[in-house]
Amino acid sequence: MIGFYDYTVILTYLSLLSGTTGIMLCLNGVGHPYLGMFFLLFSGLCDTFDGKVARSKKNRTEQMKKFGIQIDSLSDLVAFGVLPACIGISLLRYAIHIPGLSGFTCYILSNYQKPATYILTFVAVLYVLAAMIRLAYFNVMEAKRQSETSENRKYYQGLPITSMAVIMPFLFVASMFFPGFRYFVGLLHAAMLIVGFLFILNFRFRKPTNKELVVLVSVVAVAVFFILFYKEAWWARHGVVTKLKGVAP
Repeated sequence: MIGFYDYTVILTYLSLLSGTTGIMLCLNGVGHPYLGMFFLLFSGLCDTFDGKVARSKKNRTEQMKKFGIQIDSLSDLVAFGVLPACIGISLLRYAIHIPGLSGFTCYILSNYQKPATYILTFVAVLYVLAAMIRLAYFNVMEAKRQSETSENRKYYQGLPITSMAVIMPFLFVASMFFPGFRYFVGLLHAAMLIVGFLFILNFRFRKPTNKELVVLVSVVAVAVFFILFYKEAWWARHGVVTKLKGVAP
């Protein structure tokens, strides 16, 4: 068989499988965005440690290193590019179908449903495009960097695409303080637009240290807890969690 199948690529493969599963769940029927969010979190955990696992093998060939760079970016595009866009679109579809909510976002979705849907969908598409550009640029520059030095990278150019695995769950937890579900939908798409721009903005972003990675993993763990167990949040009050169990909205 072609390709590599040792332990150095297992986490990358798992991240891709997780992201693909999340996309399928988001696109199934009316969509299951919170299951998609869970698989986004899992992909983020896999990506946090896949590089460290790969570098633990001292006798990697140049082919194995280049293969690892390519599959890591391809996996990231699916898990942190396409999946967040699918979560956003799935949440939009829920926002349109859930009755009895009020507010400005509700007014827009109720009276200007098609234009709002087109605009928010376009935002999601732009986000995926920015993610692809950022990853392709990273691959080119990383290959150049590795040909010049063997030192580990200390800075990124632009915001890393994997940051969405922290930003989106953080917004999800913070949404408990918002007055309604549809506000979160608008906030999420605005965040996707801003984050997508930061993907391709030329600035230096310091690579997190091991201690900072522990903090990020803890944030993700808290988000998972709230997604699965917090019953007083608006997604539970409006029956979204029930809908995830198979009840049609």
